[in-house]
Amino acid sequence: MSKNRELRKEKERSISRPKGDILRPGMVLLKNYLSISEQASILEICRDHGLGPTGFYQPSFGEGGKMHLQLMCFGAFWNPELHQYGEVRPPVPRKFLKLVDRAVTDSWSLIAENSRVKDVKSILPSVQPDVCLVNYYAPRTGRLGLHQDKDESRESLDKGIPIVSFSIGDSADFLYSDQRDAEKADNVILESGDVLIFGGKSRHIFHGVPTIIPDTAPKLLLEETNFRPGRLNLTFRQRF
Repeated sequence: MSKNRELRKEKERSISRPKGDILRPGMVLLKNYLSISEQASILEICRDHGLGPTGFYQPSFGEGGKMHLQLMCFGAFWNPELHQYGEVRPPVPRKFLKLVDRAVTDSWSLIAENSRVKDVKSILPSVQPDVCLVNYYAPRTGRLGLHQDKDESRESLDKGIPIVSFSIGDSADFLYSDQRDAEKADNVILESGDVLIFGGKSRHIFHGVPTIIPDTAPKLLLEETNFRPGRLNLTFRQRF
């Protein structure tokens, strides 16, 4: 069974080679990057962890308000109320880290093909994630306002060490901008299997998810996993 899944994964990738777009300096979108088999494996791992004592919950913020998503963490707990990392969590799965490394390497190749810069890491630095935040967005109510990811160490932020984001399930509108103004923000649709990376000069962008687009998850993924409607988003970060 495992061998057959690997063969199918390779066949999927050969039939539909991932396409890459440079959205702005240091920001790369790899379309259809994760195969159905890889997405299914990620879902299985997240499902097992999500049902445990440190699994999914609905976080609070501000004066008792609730975020419009479910959250769990690998590596360390992230507290959205205090905007800081806390208790240790199970380490980021090695399988996830390999996919992150592959995506960053392919992004460097894309940058090299589209620029004259000799050192691609000056545009998109390398990353060694030690935390993974997993957000689940319900198809009609899930959303996340414009914000910056800035709770990592000053050294990590100053170096522009990138955030790496995996999208699985239903598609979503993704806003990004240098300003916290949704009306002036650019918009891109993130689909199941897409990988978004932003670092370097784009590390401090404001970004958010205003809308989940219902009934857009790949049918093959749903058949293989019985994944509930909605979107799963994994964001990998390097704290130090």
